[in-house]
Amino acid sequence: MKQKETLLNTPLAKEPIDDQDDHMAGSADTPLRADAFEMDDQLKIELIEKHFREIMQILGLDLNDDSLKGTPKRVAKMYVKEVFSGLNPKNKPTPTLFDNKYKYDQMLVEKDITFYSHCEHHFVPIYGKAHVAYFSSGKVIGLSKINRIVQYFAKRPQVQERLTVQIATELQKVLKTKDVGVVLDATHLCVSSRGVSDTNSMTGTAFFDGKFKDQTIKNEFLNYINSNTEIR
Repeated sequence: MKQKETLLNTPLAKEPIDDQDDHMAGSADTPLRADAFEMDDQLKIELIEKHFREIMQILGLDLNDDSLKGTPKRVAKMYVKEVFSGLNPKNKPTPTLFDNKYKYDQMLVEKDITFYSHCEHHFVPIYGKAHVAYFSSGKVIGLSKINRIVQYFAKRPQVQERLTVQIATELQKVLKTKDVGVVLDATHLCVSSRGVSDTNSMTGTAFFDGKFKDQTIKNEFLNYINSNTEIR
């Protein structure tokens, strides 16, 4: 994706959120009721299965058919245990941090992290790539934990702008630094599979804070993620 596309929708950098699990009202928080986690997963699955069965019946589908009779339960388990599992703070990854013994003071980039999410307006998939960079303030994070943080916030009903900010602010909190940059490139099936049915467009969002507000550093990050070359 071209740089100008990447920067079309750039949320303002914000201070790290002290406790993302509190789910208090705020622009970077997923809208959740106060009692969102009082019901256990098994009961949620049972209720979703019941209601999804009703939706299928309203649509006129024959739930006695071998191919369809197990669908309500499969959908319910998928919603709770997989595609919306990031709603539950119990599933939040625990970061693994290491001392920066190498005194590495350059930008660290992990690009092309594949993520799958769901548009909260139509409950259809959003999928794409996340690109993350930071400067160490004394600690470095295990690379797989960056992927897990991206996946955790993606696995909930989302809008791409909020997802971008949630990933960035969580990394700022974990790494204890403002020097974080995040870019997301994504395809929205609410655009490509319905409505205008535009199968070619992509959406870009970005978050830059700390050193990444410097245009030279920002350009270095953007040039790298838009190239096929490796950092030497």
